[in-house]
Amino acid sequence: MPTSRDRNDKPIHYDADKARGAQIILTKRRNRAIFIAGLVGFVLLALIFGLSS
Repeated sequence: MPTSRDRNDKPIHYDADKARGAQIILTKRRNRAIFIAGLVGFVLLALIFGLSS
């Protein structure tokens, strides 16, 4: 296991374009289906718990 002396302690530099990272790229059909199913599930849970209280 590397010790603190073995590590390179240079600061990490990110360009502004890379640091934002606000874009979701779903290239495969399976990934899109999982993402949409998650959104639908979240909305359904919000409706169920919102209506029951």
